[in-house]
Amino acid sequence: MAVTLRNATRDDAEAMAAIWNPIIADTTITFTSEEKTLRALRADIYLRAEAGRPWVIAETDAVLGFGGYAPFRGYARSVEHTIYLAPEARGAGVGAQLLADIERRARTSGATTLIGGVSEDNAPAIAFHRRHGFDTQVTLPGVGWKFGRSLDLILFHKYLS
Repeated sequence: MAVTLRNATRDDAEAMAAIWNPIIADTTITFTSEEKTLRALRADIYLRAEAGRPWVIAETDAVLGFGGYAPFRGYARSVEHTIYLAPEARGAGVGAQLLADIERRARTSGATTLIGGVSEDNAPAIAFHRRHGFDTQVTLPGVGWKFGRSLDLILFHKYLS
């Protein structure tokens, strides 16, 4: 599926929340348990853009997903990416297009390492990372907690240079 990629604006907060909040509320894809408010998302969109790391929107007639990257634990050249997709976009190549754009932006900013943190329950994301050249570096047992149970976090690593 071919999509248009563009920087997010504050006007995208509602569409982003419509994708992100069901993932937060209903899955262990993320360990986050508090849904995103429009106010918080608008602030985040603004702050990321100001830092030169805007959220990227993937859309056709509607927003199908979004992604971005941020510093990983304060390391100068390491960043961690995030990608969330609407159900109809999963498995359709939208995530791959977002990842390619995120990698390009991160590389241009001087990053040399891209990290992906994936819940042990997210088999599609595990396969996605392996398919796109990430190596599994470590599994952190029990660091996540959601729906009354402990979850492992798998950290994936990819060199960008």
